[in-house]
Amino acid sequence: MQTTMDEPKAVKVGEAPRDDALDSAKRRQILDGAREVFLAHGFDAASMGEIARAAGVSKGTLYVYFESKEELFGALVKRQCALTAERLFELDADSHDVREVLTRLGQSFIAAMVEPSHVSTVRMVIGCAERKPEIGQLFLDAGPRAGVRRVSTWLRAKIEQGELEIEDAELAAWQFLTTCNSAVMMPVLVGGERPPSRERIAYLVDRAVDMFLAAYGPKGAGDQR
Repeated sequence: MQTTMDEPKAVKVGEAPRDDALDSAKRRQILDGAREVFLAHGFDAASMGEIARAAGVSKGTLYVYFESKEELFGALVKRQCALTAERLFELDADSHDVREVLTRLGQSFIAAMVEPSHVSTVRMVIGCAERKPEIGQLFLDAGPRAGVRRVSTWLRAKIEQGELEIEDAELAAWQFLTTCNSAVMMPVLVGGERPPSRERIAYLVDRAVDMFLAAYGPKGAGDQR
């Protein structure tokens, strides 16, 4: 029987493994199709058959890469979290301009949060989190908690260098990111509003940095502007 182009072939003992580039391309193709279906129908109403058709692969190929709809959705969430993280710049512990680093972080963080693909992913997760709390936990671990861990590591370096005075670096990281994000994300996520202008984002981040340094800057050091 002739094998269709997208049908996976059985790998025999001693046979060369599937080319990594082709494998990654096929996986991305499936995830793109899955995203389209999940956005259109939600997690519960989406079917693996519909996802296979949207991705342009056979159902057999789909199950080679993902054993279940839950696994596929989880992979989609992880990919979006990774793409969002790529938009954040590296936190340099050797930079001693704390205000400048926090300002850049806040602005890049807000830009990543209001990216349409991120907003739609958050909506999908919220839509299924009550019935599939493990999906919500996956999103928290791969997204917000991963970001907080990254910021916390930088804050601890600044504490050791005497540039910040913080008792709980993890809590401080949550506070800063939430302060930057709270006035922006909810109107976009729930109200369908357009993201704010660059000027508005800059203003919000400046105020967040002011509050953060007022609370955690070295006592008696004065304004770090």
